[in-house]
Amino acid sequence: MSETEIKKVEEQAAEVAATEAAPAAAEEKAPAARKSSIINASVKPEDFDWDAFEGGEGNSADDRKAMDEAYDKTLSKVVENEVVEGVVTAVTKREVVINIGGKSEGVIPVSEFRYNPELKAGDKVEVYVESVEDRKGQLVLSHRKARTLKSWDRVNEAYENDEIVKGFVKTRTKGGMIVDVFGIEAFLPGSQIDIKPIRDYDQFVNQTIDCKIVKINQEFRNVVVSHKALLEAEQEQRRAELISKLEKGQVLEGVVKNITHYGVFVDLGGVDGLIHITDLSWGRINNPEDVVSLDEKIKVVVLDFNEQQKRIALGLKQLTPHPWDNLNPDLKVGDKVKGKVILIADYGAFVEIEPGVEGLVHVSEMSWSPRLHSAQEFLKVGDEVEAQVLSIDREARKISLGLKQLMPNPWENIREKYPVGSKHKAVVRNITNFGVFAELEDGVEGLVHISDLSWNKIKHPSEVVNSGDTIDVQILDFDEANHKLSLGIKQLTANPWDEVEAKYPVGSTVEGTVASLTDKGANITLDGNVEGFAFTRDLLKEDGKQAVAGETLPFKVIELRRSTRRILLSHLRTYSEARERAAAAEAESTKKSVKKVNASIERTTLGDIDALAALKEKLEKEGE
Repeated sequence: MSETEIKKVEEQAAEVAATEAAPAAAEEKAPAARKSSIINASVKPEDFDWDAFEGGEGNSADDRKAMDEAYDKTLSKVVENEVVEGVVTAVTKREVVINIGGKSEGVIPVSEFRYNPELKAGDKVEVYVESVEDRKGQLVLSHRKARTLKSWDRVNEAYENDEIVKGFVKTRTKGGMIVDVFGIEAFLPGSQIDIKPIRDYDQFVNQTIDCKIVKINQEFRNVVVSHKALLEAEQEQRRAELISKLEKGQVLEGVVKNITHYGVFVDLGGVDGLIHITDLSWGRINNPEDVVSLDEKIKVVVLDFNEQQKRIALGLKQLTPHPWDNLNPDLKVGDKVKGKVILIADYGAFVEIEPGVEGLVHVSEMSWSPRLHSAQEFLKVGDEVEAQVLSIDREARKISLGLKQLMPNPWENIREKYPVGSKHKAVVRNITNFGVFAELEDGVEGLVHISDLSWNKIKHPSEVVNSGDTIDVQILDFDEANHKLSLGIKQLTANPWDEVEAKYPVGSTVEGTVASLTDKGANITLDGNVEGFAFTRDLLKEDGKQAVAGETLPFKVIELRRSTRRILLSHLRTYSEARERAAAAEAESTKKSVKKVNASIERTTLGDIDALAALKEKLEKEGE
């Protein structure tokens, strides 16, 4: 027997002896032989005669039987292949000693308790009885098997009761970690490890953490746990406590927890607040990392908070004086300033003249050119520029700057440089549907309207010029107030319609070729590439057929429209008018013949009337 077992036997024997000695003492008349057969419980363990005890000397069979029964009552009934509860009696570096109330204690490797590093003597644990007694008489227990047998029921119970459980992080895996919970391998996603982003998962391996079971797949027996859920609950409580004590303008200390493109999250002691990028610095910044870094301790001021949404808005720049408060009080309109371009937009550029003090240079103030430009054509971020103060509003904290004011104005004395009617060279900068913008010099542009591009009718300016062409222009008119200049190209050449009117007078007959047919008529090409138009009714030939494309026929000029540069022609009239003239001549001849006949008839009739009158007069005289 081991020393432990011997001591237990001694204690139990002493108890049995004391139990049996009490009634023996009460029986004063009992035989002395019976009294002497009872073990003296007052004998010290070191004076106890074990040889006599083991040999049965001094003990009757009844005594020994009674003692064995009493001893058996002190032991629990241990059944193999069952899970029982035991008490930890000792914990060493290699083993854990468990007492389940049997004749001996069981020893379990400490590795089976890795998930619970806080295990100590006196803790109650579940163990599986593998054998009541091995070859060495030792009780064989297993904590791992006990956990495995009851693990799934235990997991479901913890999930239903929203219980906090301990998990041992076994290894790292893709997207998270494998955690031992009640002997079952559960998955802990990387997003559920902590509230803040975790950059190193390995720091948790071989560690025991508290977690909650958040999902169970009964079919495949998959378990998902979360450590973040516990932290969020704690954080929510701390946040509620902190927000209840917050005041606007309160200065707090925190640690930079996360940096994004739109701002910085600061841990105020379990509660996060956001510093928007615009509240990091009085000056314009593109990257919050230019101002703060991760894990840096900073002081912030509370700008606003929302108890319902649990949001806290923080500021960093508010802890320093506003740069406008330190701006030179003597700075005024017309002063020159130097600065650096920190931002460019389509409408202009922002120039920082002092840290935190910006001025806007509108695109219209970058050049004297009236043409609409983009700011990117003049400046780029990082340029050092000199500008003139155009306006300053200290209350609104706004400054307007100009660049062109520091350059000569090309529109001064513009009429002397470019008098009306003078001829100059210009570069085509922009082509629109209504005309062409041509630059005479830097800052001086003019418009050639589509009607002033060519004497001929055109549909689009690109038919005459291309962007970048150098062209000859004539100054037509000025608008000095709005820096506008009217230019012309066709005015540099003679009007071809003067020649057309002389060559093709109205009423003349010319030869033309039908170039193309349209819904209303046909385009007719005349000599010298001059084009006219004939309506469908005027294309009828003498044989009754219509003229077709490619035919060359005589045409009569019936109208010249100078305003629209159009010649109206008619083939029909080349032969219809001759017919009309012949018909008119024939009608005139017929008229004359009729007139002669009528005159002859008229003379005969009058003579007869005179004879009748004379005869009447004669008869009247004879009757008297």
